[in-house]
Amino acid sequence: MAQQGHSAACCTVPPAVVGEYKPKGDYIDLDGMKVYVTGPSAAISAIFIIYDIFGYSPQALQGADILAYANESKQYRVFMPDFFYGKPLPQSVFPPDTDEKKKRMGDFFGGPAAPPANAAKVPELVKKLGEKYSEVKKWGSVGMCWGGKIVSLTSQSGTPWTAAAEVHPAMVDPNDAKGIKVPIVLLPSKDENAEDVENFRKNLSVEHRVETFWDQVHGWMAARGDLKDEKVKKEYERGYGILLDFFGKHL
Repeated sequence: MAQQGHSAACCTVPPAVVGEYKPKGDYIDLDGMKVYVTGPSAAISAIFIIYDIFGYSPQALQGADILAYANESKQYRVFMPDFFYGKPLPQSVFPPDTDEKKKRMGDFFGGPAAPPANAAKVPELVKKLGEKYSEVKKWGSVGMCWGGKIVSLTSQSGTPWTAAAEVHPAMVDPNDAKGIKVPIVLLPSKDENAEDVENFRKNLSVEHRVETFWDQVHGWMAARGDLKDEKVKKEYERGYGILLDFFGKHL
């Protein structure tokens, strides 16, 4: 059930904005949690983005707007909750190449970014958003880096998603793949463990697409994407094109 190739949706992604980016959406308060919301109000399908450990980066916000508007034949309402309540991990901590950075990274993943605790929040968040935006009938998800793990955990039995995506996913566990119940696309970078990615793919029993971007670093579609680099910019655009193609077919 592997899926290959692409359609015209991949070609609709506009050139990525280099430098300062002005988001097209707005922020709402959802019972004390900040949520970035973008996309046309008439959209009946929504994409729930789980950002990376660096929070609301310009690259992630631009990605949300691309998903919302770039495919004119099928646009989406896109939601990106602030799971870290304004306190993401500073980018200066990455890579964790000192003892102090390793401790800060470990404390963050064991605390605010603990995957099971954050995954447990997702069904209620989707329910509240669905009540507030009642025109939305179907939900997809995109997980970036850390968010990819949350997508894996929330794509099991009882999932709120119709389709799911993980870009440069962190903590890839082939065992998670066995329980995934919806079509999924995985876009790893050169930095993900290739054996884990391959075993994850083998364990999927749903329709899927797995495409590794061998010349890109972990995070190129989110906070670590250097869009001033023409090659990164091109692959950033291609990655979002693949997501649009995938959601166009499955959401």
